[in-house]
Amino acid sequence: MSQQGYVAAPPYSQSQTGIGGFSSGFGPPNSSLHYGHYVDPNSSCSAPQPGVPKSTVPFGSSASVGPPRPGTQQFSQTSSQNGPSTSGQQPHRFQGPPPPCNSRLSYPPYSHRSQPAYPNTTSTSSTTQLANQLDSMQINSYGPGTTPSLLTSSGHPASFQGPQLSPPPAQQQVALPPGSQVPPPANNFNGLCAQPSLPPIARQDGIPGPVSPNPNLQQLSAQPSGPGYHPQQSNYGPQMAGSQLSYPGAFYGGPAQLSGPQPKKLDPDSIPSPIQVIENDKSSRGGQIYATNTRGQVPPLVTTDCIIHDQGHASPRYIRCTTYCFPSSSDMAKQARIPLAAVIQPFAVIPPNETPLYVVSHGETGPIRCNRCKAYMCPFMQFIEGGRRYQCGFCNCVNDVPPFFFQHLDHIGQRVDHCERPELSLGSYEYVATLDYCRNNKPPKPPAYIFMIDVSYRNIKSGLVKLICDELKTLLDKLPREEQEESSAIQVGFVTYNKVLHFFNVKSSLAQPQMMVVSDVGEVFVPLLDGFLVNFQESRSVVINLLDQIPEMFADANESETIFAPVIQAGMEALKAAECAGKLFIFHSSLPTAEAPGKLRNRDNKKLLNTDKEKTLFQPQVNSYEPLARDCVANGCCVNLFLFPNQYVDIASMGLVTLYTGGTLYKYNNFQLDADSPRFLSDLRKDIEKKTGFDAIMRVRTSTGFRATDFFGAIYMNNTTDVEMAAVDCDKAVTVEFKHDDKLNEDSGALIQCAVLYTSVSGQRRLRIHNIGLNCSSQLVDVYKSCETDALINFFAKSAFKAILSQPLKMVREMLVNHTAHMLACYRKNCASPSAVSQLVLPDAMKVLPVYMNCLSKSCVLVGRPEIPTDERAYHRQLVISMGVADTQLFFYPQLLPVHSLDLKSDAIPAAVRCSEERLSEGGAFLLANGLIMFLWLGVNVPPELIQGLFNVPSFAHISAEATSLPDLDNPYSKKFKSVLKHIQSQKPYTMKLMIVKQREQPEMLFRQFLVEDKSIYGGASYVDFLCFVHKEICQLLT
Repeated sequence: MSQQGYVAAPPYSQSQTGIGGFSSGFGPPNSSLHYGHYVDPNSSCSAPQPGVPKSTVPFGSSASVGPPRPGTQQFSQTSSQNGPSTSGQQPHRFQGPPPPCNSRLSYPPYSHRSQPAYPNTTSTSSTTQLANQLDSMQINSYGPGTTPSLLTSSGHPASFQGPQLSPPPAQQQVALPPGSQVPPPANNFNGLCAQPSLPPIARQDGIPGPVSPNPNLQQLSAQPSGPGYHPQQSNYGPQMAGSQLSYPGAFYGGPAQLSGPQPKKLDPDSIPSPIQVIENDKSSRGGQIYATNTRGQVPPLVTTDCIIHDQGHASPRYIRCTTYCFPSSSDMAKQARIPLAAVIQPFAVIPPNETPLYVVSHGETGPIRCNRCKAYMCPFMQFIEGGRRYQCGFCNCVNDVPPFFFQHLDHIGQRVDHCERPELSLGSYEYVATLDYCRNNKPPKPPAYIFMIDVSYRNIKSGLVKLICDELKTLLDKLPREEQEESSAIQVGFVTYNKVLHFFNVKSSLAQPQMMVVSDVGEVFVPLLDGFLVNFQESRSVVINLLDQIPEMFADANESETIFAPVIQAGMEALKAAECAGKLFIFHSSLPTAEAPGKLRNRDNKKLLNTDKEKTLFQPQVNSYEPLARDCVANGCCVNLFLFPNQYVDIASMGLVTLYTGGTLYKYNNFQLDADSPRFLSDLRKDIEKKTGFDAIMRVRTSTGFRATDFFGAIYMNNTTDVEMAAVDCDKAVTVEFKHDDKLNEDSGALIQCAVLYTSVSGQRRLRIHNIGLNCSSQLVDVYKSCETDALINFFAKSAFKAILSQPLKMVREMLVNHTAHMLACYRKNCASPSAVSQLVLPDAMKVLPVYMNCLSKSCVLVGRPEIPTDERAYHRQLVISMGVADTQLFFYPQLLPVHSLDLKSDAIPAAVRCSEERLSEGGAFLLANGLIMFLWLGVNVPPELIQGLFNVPSFAHISAEATSLPDLDNPYSKKFKSVLKHIQSQKPYTMKLMIVKQREQPEMLFRQFLVEDKSIYGGASYVDFLCFVHKEICQLLT
């Protein structure tokens, strides 16, 4: 069977002379030429020598896979001759993009002046060829308002708008006329371009000039620029000074500095659209019931709302896989290079219209398990011999059924009580654990929350300490509890600190709280046991009294230095002494520079960017944090860190304990009480109320033939199998990679069981079990057909973000593109119908993989630019490592909603549009959200009634861009917009900061970084350019 996918042809199918290279911008321009590959501005790479493979190591694997590609040419940056150099150095493909940084507005302004000329070395004939070629591209239409001229039986558009043959169903194609020749893309991927003085030309792909490609966004008239900004055209990022140009023009198809007639750009509507894929899935599967009764079925997309009925396999809310059909052999897996992984979110929130997990108790006997592999009783166990024995679905061992569990079988060999027992009929359920599963064989105590507040000078003066104390008075009434309990069993304790630690005794029998100071921070101890951790309801008056006193107690404190590691140590020792697990809530604002263990210095060195030492910026700078994290995990102490930095605080070091203990990191740059307190308080409330399992350990078991090999998440691994988490909440996901160790059986499939042993909020030890069965096939086409792009991106993001700790970022970016090309080339070679080499063929289930991979490769974590704060990159890295599939999907491809088309009479949210500037209009208002930040972008001609309705001001000019919230107004526009904001926010773990962005004003530069289908101001490729580059790579692999 052949399966077809999306097919396109590259604008860059053959090398041609005539496109000039650009110097790195650090000195005089040189005349080097770059073809085919993208070179680091500081490196010169030669052609590969025979037999020298490129770096094609897949993530999570130590073995290099794949032969060198024939015919690849790369030219030295110091030579203008064509042909291979004699050096044996391996060429680097894909010098990764400097990105759109998904971050808060904390970047320095750009003070460079624009320079209007790029070098023009391209021949007119090349330009004409490119124009003709793009003009003749015939691509499937995916954009809104376009209807495919033919729908095949599978419902996938598979037609062409020209004299093309209709390919088979799940394949999409774009073809070029035979014999087209196109100039190669300009090189120098991160290149900073020196500009000889040449006549100005039309602006194209970020080049200054009189022509603006977006008819909706006209060029700015000359106007004075704000402080630190130059005048800029409305639809592009900053234009910077000549020899120091930071606008990398030469990424795949670089600056289109073409003379002669303007080439026609490839219509973005004609290439696969993530929005269209999302909307198609919503229309076909939204609102329906999805029953998990079939092994290996592909669930609805993570963006589709549906009702999930557990009928034997775990809900996709708990487990999503990169593919729901595993290749039957390791050779097949190596050939396809599709990662075999599951993203497991064991405590995911279940909506009210779905059934919560059943709790099974077998009394003192405990859960029934296989004698050999220790898998728990589940729907994959096969009962035999009249029900007296069962065969394990994971290891095939035959076990006796305990007498109390015996039941007769019906005429099809199924137990007659099958539907009455959750562990036999459902994919997910819980067991009550026995004392054998408890520490020291003693029942655990309910967990505790310890609030640890930095009372240094700045936090007192900013009002932060008073804000925290006031909020805790009401928040402590909302501590999590079991549904059947009246009040929470969680105990609370309080510590304040600057250079020393202050513990508080809040025992219910006291009239006033008592403070005890620990000044020996080198050897921290807990000065009191009785009265430190208390039940809030019992000690309410003393605790409220303390929270009233803390801001006054330290009102005159002028201590600006702080400690950090001893604070965590103190909290952990307190939990250890109380023999309970728990969470530390630490509110901290500065680099810990006081003399104490864990002392840090400012090591933010921009000179390390794009060097082999850049990876050290993501590693902790001192050795004390890792053993501290290990001790915290061993004692069930989870660390939640709320940071309020005004400058560099070394998140790579300070956040390490949070990451390893399953905690959450929150960051509020340049915290302002009025603007930022609603967001901080919302985050604090949500975190305290979250569904959480404490002192958790997770084990993933598999059926024979494959096993779990790699784990990514907010976890600690003491050995190769046990995933330890001091706590795991509803938003944390662990991504698990699997590898073959034998051939898989197509009949029995690939079975996975995830078991999480944890302590509940009431202090009960429980086991949460999730089971899922996948298909196996010896046909690659089945594997590709069952892929899930959103889960693949989650895996690639986490594996890339883990890899940067040990590998140069350039190599990590190369591997991402290499991996993409390999997966798609394998599909083209083994699964697609025969077609011309000039066609790009994408499997239907992966047709938007390139756009997501491009977003990942140009994310701020993977691209070092001096404009992007190191802390911002370390922060994003840490957040993504523990994200679930829904969160990474939105993070890498933000949602862009046309607010001006709100239907005030219905509850519907307007359909999203693609993340590109071409979708904006001067008369529109758009809301962009990525899970961490929201922008409300307003065009200069936005209707006055919309402005009046949202802002209560008469015109565009009256809108304050400083606002971080909208007024509460009693009108349909305001109410509808607030409900949209609430809906988007309700599904995400972090409260998003709202920024108001007016067209043609300074903050628009930050907003543009999130238009991920466009070129990034930090040098990342546009989606179209990336697709063309990937196609070129695929062609090289195939030839």
